[in-house]
Amino acid sequence: MSDTVWGGDQLDLDAYLARIGYAGERTPTEATLRELHARHAATFGFENLEIILGRPVPLDLKSLQEKMVGRRRGGYCYEQNLLYAAALDRLGFQVSGLGARIRMGESKIRPVTHALLKVRLDGEDWITDVGFGGEALLAPVPLREGIEVRQGGWTFGLVREATEGADTACGTWVLRSRHEDGWFDLYAFGPEARHPADYAVFNYYISTHPRSPFTGRLVVQQPGPDLRRTLIGTELTLTRPDWSRVVRQVPAGELPAVLESDFGLVLDERDAAELVALHREQPAA
Repeated sequence: MSDTVWGGDQLDLDAYLARIGYAGERTPTEATLRELHARHAATFGFENLEIILGRPVPLDLKSLQEKMVGRRRGGYCYEQNLLYAAALDRLGFQVSGLGARIRMGESKIRPVTHALLKVRLDGEDWITDVGFGGEALLAPVPLREGIEVRQGGWTFGLVREATEGADTACGTWVLRSRHEDGWFDLYAFGPEARHPADYAVFNYYISTHPRSPFTGRLVVQQPGPDLRRTLIGTELTLTRPDWSRVVRQVPAGELPAVLESDFGLVLDERDAAELVALHREQPAA
């Protein structure tokens, strides 16, 4: 049984699995976990469209299914990982939530604002996170000190840092990505279990606070084995594992088409019109 109630009994599992193109075994095994993570990550783009269009971000499972499965949209960390957690729960995985402090290569302490998941499987803990955007994991990672894993063309690692008054074994975990100039800290997390109620509070802050990175500009990202796509405002960046980049400005009128072609996000007529109007009024600096 899961550490918290993730609503797996409310999930239309058939519709979710069809959306991500999964037709494998419905048993809580490592192979199932790996395939679910990979297919979810490849299907749902990371996006903050509701926020920049001035709308709330509901986290109830009915809303998440309607948006991400029914309307073929994506979401950011809380939306993505809560939908994913419900699927894991429904399939019998022992899943719990964690909270992380974003680092993105910096050492300053930020608040806990990122949601990720932990799965207990055959006596071992795994980290599985489908909601981190452009540098997100493409597959689950065993929660082991010093582990390094290759996922497509990218390398990730986990290390522990001792916190004040505690030894390394009780300290903070750090997820890192190997960049062209060395290891790059993505985020840090501790062992405290986080629940949907916690994510609701984090979500309100991140979706409304003027200093949030998601309230002032469009952020859309899609990780892939050989290519990472990122759209910040109207700047589209394609990054390959050799760290070569192609950058271009997307005219406001082309944004809906780019969201569909590059990120798999389908906008209805109203959303497309509002997005175009917003970026025509506020051109990129």
